[in-house]
Amino acid sequence: MYTFLTRLARTLPAEKAHDLTLISLQKAGCLLPETHVGEIPVKIAHLECRNPVGLAAGFDKNAEIPHIMQNFGFGFVEVGTVTPRPQAGNPKPRMFRLPEDQAVINRLGFNNRGADYMLQRVGWLRDQHKMHIPLGINVGANKDSEDKTQDYVFGVATFAAYADYLTVNISSPNTVGLRDLQHEDHFKGLIRAVLNKRAQMNSKTPVFFKLAPDLTSKEIEMLAKAAQDLSVDGLILTNTTIKRPESLLSSHKNETGGLSGVPLRSLAQDTLEQFAKELKGQVPLIGVGGITSGRDAKARLDAGASLVQLYTGLVYKGPELVREIVEHLVQSKSGDNVKKKSQAN
Repeated sequence: MYTFLTRLARTLPAEKAHDLTLISLQKAGCLLPETHVGEIPVKIAHLECRNPVGLAAGFDKNAEIPHIMQNFGFGFVEVGTVTPRPQAGNPKPRMFRLPEDQAVINRLGFNNRGADYMLQRVGWLRDQHKMHIPLGINVGANKDSEDKTQDYVFGVATFAAYADYLTVNISSPNTVGLRDLQHEDHFKGLIRAVLNKRAQMNSKTPVFFKLAPDLTSKEIEMLAKAAQDLSVDGLILTNTTIKRPESLLSSHKNETGGLSGVPLRSLAQDTLEQFAKELKGQVPLIGVGGITSGRDAKARLDAGASLVQLYTGLVYKGPELVREIVEHLVQSKSGDNVKKKSQAN
C-alpha cells in the first residue's frame, strides 16, 4: 500500500501529497504489517531505542500517526513542531519538491493545531499504550508571540509528562526572528529558562535543542560551550538550510524557505563534525539532514552522533529506507567486531 501511495503522491503538489499520505495512514495504517529490522540498542539521555534511526519532526506535526510510523522499523519517533496556540502557517504554496536534486524546500511556518490538540493526541496514545518506542515532542514558538522564550517554557511545562524527550526547535528559518535565539545571550537564557521549568516540575524528561546548519565556526564554538556548561541533554544537528548550492538543478531552486535532502547532506555532516570536535562526547548528538542511505547514517554515527533522523529521504525512497539503513548498520557493526577480533588475535 505504501508503495502505491508513494507513487500517487509524487503526481500531486508536495503539500497535498503529504496530507494524502497522513490521511491514508490514519485510515489504513493499522492494516500494514510491521516491518521487522535488526536490533541495535542505543541508550542516550535516559532513552532506550531499539535502533538509532528515528523519524524527524515535521512529518507528523499533530501526532496523528506516531503509533503507525513506529511499525516501519524506527527506533524512535518525533512529532511536532507544536506551538502554544494553533496557527495556519505561511501562505500557500509553501512546499516544493526538487526531484532532480532529491530535495525539498519548505516555508511552512510551524503550521499546526496547537498545544490543546497535541495534548489530546499524546494523552490518548499514552492512555491506550500505543507507543512501544520513545516518543519525542518538538516544541516551537508562535509567530506573533512577543516573548518566544516563554512559548518554549510553556511547551516544556505542557508536554514533559507525555514525552520521552522534548526538542526545543529554535532553528526553523520560516519564523521571523526565531534563529536569533541561537545568539549567545539568548541561547543561554533560553536554556536556563527551559531547564529551570523542568526542575520546578521535578521532571527528568530529556530536553534537546535543534540547531541550524547555517552557523559560523565561531557560533558553533559558542553554542557548544553553552550547551556543555549548562548541561544540555543533547543537540539535534541540523535543521534545514537557507543556503542554495550552485549544483541545484530544479526550477524551484530559488524558492524561499528551508532546503532539505541530498543538497543539505555535506553541510549537516560538517556541522555535526564541528560540534563533535568541540564537545568531545560531553553532550549527546543526533544527526539529521540529507540522510538517504546506510552509508550516510553510518557517517553521522562515526562522526559522533548517537542517533540519526529521517524525513526528506523518505519522500524519495519510501519507508524501506529505514530497513536499508538499519541492516547496513547491523552489517557494519558485525564487520567491525570481526575486524577487532582479528586485530586482537
